[in-house]
Amino acid sequence: MKLARPLTLVAAGAALILGLAACGGGGSNDPLGSGGTQAPAAPDVVRIGSADFPENQVLAEIYAQTLESKGVKVERNFNIGSREVYFPALTDGSIDLIPDYTGVLLQYIDKNATETESDPVYAALQQAVPAPLTVLDKAAAENKDAVVVTGRFAQENNLKEIGDLAPIAGEMVFGGPSEFQTRPDGIPGLEETYGLTFKEFRALDTGGPLTVAALNDGTVQAADLFTTDPAIEDNGFVALADPKNNFAAQNVVPLINASKATDTVKQALDAVQATLTTEDLVELNRTLAGPDKPDVGTVAKNWLAQQGLSG
Repeated sequence: MKLARPLTLVAAGAALILGLAACGGGGSNDPLGSGGTQAPAAPDVVRIGSADFPENQVLAEIYAQTLESKGVKVERNFNIGSREVYFPALTDGSIDLIPDYTGVLLQYIDKNATETESDPVYAALQQAVPAPLTVLDKAAAENKDAVVVTGRFAQENNLKEIGDLAPIAGEMVFGGPSEFQTRPDGIPGLEETYGLTFKEFRALDTGGPLTVAALNDGTVQAADLFTTDPAIEDNGFVALADPKNNFAAQNVVPLINASKATDTVKQALDAVQATLTTEDLVELNRTLAGPDKPDVGTVAKNWLAQQGLSG
């Protein structure tokens, strides 16, 4: 196995600055309020949260602007963190609505879930979501986790599928968000499904610039990135095929407190879900990562206008 050279201190420092920006480092360090919880929103208000990566934030903003255009009162509570943080906030009423992804959400709720295809995953999720929560329509748009390597590393080691890593995994460092180390489809899933035992796991960011920089400079030899991340194409990375479906279908789905899912709310969000495609997610991510760094409000507004969903 041929390893790339390690990340330089200069590159690491630059990546750290970018990573903090991408993860909302300049915003609130306690988005749910003191103690990780807050009082529920008023009955006529939908408090919308988001995870701590740009795609999820712009989806939350799309939901927010869509509901506001229908006269629904909205509060924004973005950049909360990982599912391990925001799911309890949904169940205790701290937030009412968040964009999520079907496969990983199902496996978070039911560690024994075995469904991997889109429709079976969604059907199982509908049954598994605990009160007071429910899910609305899933979108065709899908953002799956992927095991990604550089193009050079793939060529030198003849890598096409995740299983091809088995003979060399013991010499490799794998990078990803900290929760990937324990999630069922993360490091435990890769070990169970493909027999991969890595030399080391390195906690980076959630599909952000730290991970991209670490791959490029060889700090890690494989990493968890999202399939809708334009950095995969832009950097010539290779997303290894997953023929054993370690990563289940991950269609975008609104996860909402059932008491806030009025007919107006459902109809508005269902219209977004019916329009949203995987290609849209790629382009939204590309726009957010562009040189002018537009804010999520502007990107969401422009997308809604393009889809005829502004009013």
